Amino acid sequence: MSEAAVVLITGGAKRIGAALCRRFHEGGYRVLLHYRHSKDAADALASELNQEAPDSCCCIQADLNTLSGIRQLAESAKRKWGRVDLLINNASSFYPTPIADCNDAQWDDLMGSNAKAPLFLSQALAPTLAKHKGAIINFADIHAEKPMANHSIYNMAKAANVMLTKSLALELAPSIRVNSIAPGAILWPEAGEENASILAKIPLQRCGGEAPICQAAWYLAEQAPYTTGQILAIDGGRSLHM
Repeated sequence: MSEAAVVLITGGAKRIGAALCRRFHEGGYRVLLHYRHSKDAADALASELNQEAPDSCCCIQADLNTLSGIRQLAESAKRKWGRVDLLINNASSFYPTPIADCNDAQWDDLMGSNAKAPLFLSQALAPTLAKHKGAIINFADIHAEKPMANHSIYNMAKAANVMLTKSLALELAPSIRVNSIAPGAILWPEAGEENASILAKIPLQRCGGEAPICQAAWYLAEQAPYTTGQILAIDGGRSLHM
């Protein structure tokens, strides 16, 4: 495994993050699995992957809302195997912030996870990514362009994430490619009437699931050497008429 490429996936313990860890591990990457609070889930996933290939997955805990946490994560990531070839900024807070009662703590959390952390983690890892002609994949949202009601701060944070992707793609070229995935309806936290109303607006008439996101990430990392600064919508066509 000494020459295998290394991917750092933030928020890698659950849901899409865990699926990304499995996909890139299956593709031969060594995985740096970041988590904030989900230690048990992170350890279980790392154990699963290390049983398949010894010393191929390492968990790193960090709070990405602080610069010290971001820098700690970057240093731990570089120290583990001496390189990082791919950064996937998957970690993201998401919840409503109605204008009547939103507050600065919500601002700090949503802007921190969706904009601040991807920026400063990219900054900290740029030298090793450039050395290995690596790539960065961010996670935007289709609502970065067309806002979701009662989610003003989240919408703003994801709009910042889109501009971050384009700005970094310009600034870090030609050594590092930077792209973003903008998911639509992928996984539901729980069933409900609202889910059915959203599905009714999706031309493909179904929830996407984890696989299309993993396929898109693999494409951007491994099969798109002439693609940078792009926002790839994986939304079943929902953004056509939101």
